[in-house]
Amino acid sequence: MTEALTRFPPTRTAALERLNRFVPRAGRDYAARRNYDLGRDNHDGVSTLSPYIRARLLTEAEVLEATLLRHSPSAAEKFIQEVYWRTYWKGWLEMRPAAWGQYKTSLKGALDNVQTQSGLRDRWEQACKGETDIECFNAWARELVETGYMHNHARMWFASIWIFTLRLPWELGADFFLRHLLDGDPASNTLSWRWVAGIQTPGKTYLARTSNISKYTEGRFAPKWQLAGEAPALSAPPKPDAMLLPEADLPIPSPRTGLILHDDDLSPGFILDAGIAPTATAIITTRSGLSPLAMAPHVTEFADAAAKDTVDRFGERLGAVSHVAPTAAALSAWAEAAGVDQVVTAYAPVGPAADVLSRYSGQDAAPPLRRIRRTFDSTAWPNATHGFFRFKDKIPRLLGELRGLRAAE
Repeated sequence: MTEALTRFPPTRTAALERLNRFVPRAGRDYAARRNYDLGRDNHDGVSTLSPYIRARLLTEAEVLEATLLRHSPSAAEKFIQEVYWRTYWKGWLEMRPAAWGQYKTSLKGALDNVQTQSGLRDRWEQACKGETDIECFNAWARELVETGYMHNHARMWFASIWIFTLRLPWELGADFFLRHLLDGDPASNTLSWRWVAGIQTPGKTYLARTSNISKYTEGRFAPKWQLAGEAPALSAPPKPDAMLLPEADLPIPSPRTGLILHDDDLSPGFILDAGIAPTATAIITTRSGLSPLAMAPHVTEFADAAAKDTVDRFGERLGAVSHVAPTAAALSAWAEAAGVDQVVTAYAPVGPAADVLSRYSGQDAAPPLRRIRRTFDSTAWPNATHGFFRFKDKIPRLLGELRGLRAAE
């Protein structure tokens, strides 16, 4: 087993154990220590739950509920906001999917330049291998490659150094993260890199400073005179206009239903508990679609093992289980062989899983696909109309609705 999977066992049991250990520290302790990066074995100031939330072995609602059983909303305000950042990014991108397309097009151009410009290729390779002259940057790069994780504050420093000190294309940095992060997803990753670069909030960039790094690493690193002294915003196409949130489907029980279980949501209980009893389930994992380059083995292995854990947990409720290639043709062949009249799946946000599902749904001969969205997402995502600080004002109402939903259940 790789170091990454040893540190982050890909099971719901491991996720719940980690949540239970963290919850007592989710209040004022988190607010005081969340920005401190004290090295790969000392991330006690943060939850390190993100790989599990990314695959929804653990849902955002579960994390928030566990937190509010122990802390008041005001005491846990900083952690609650951090959970909602991921929700905000997903909602923002869901209503502006063209931003993901812009990134992929720009990344292709940057990778083409890597092949034709030897100087760029050398600097890119040195950065990815952690072989620059900047000690802290190298340590973060190696931690990411070896463990599949990087502290959130370090991600900001790393991205700033990548863009403004090393002067590498931001798209290559975003791709480096997606190829190695266990929690990497199109929304949080792409939009966070855009924010550091001054694209997401036009003109507003993030500059990594020696004093800040020294303070929040408690003196482990102090890259004096090595970092860029300014961070001019990068130019980019205008942000796409917001569109209406795509419609989701309601679950409709049918005697011959197939379920597609994908690695954006590995907690299918909310579908099964709505009266859906699949006769067959197709398992697809789509992490390899996050990059045109090869993914780090631990990224795909985590998704595959997490999917297996889901099958083990839900057992016979899933019907006949098949592992299917993440293509429209393979899913159509599975549906035909299973003899199903309809296919249901958890709504997949913008990214490779959504692309596969859209291509499947676009085939005339395929049984109809119903994409079931969680109430948590349908309630929160439409509020991602502007910046996070406007979204943040809605969090008390969203928490109230979350509690009301659970009370009704």
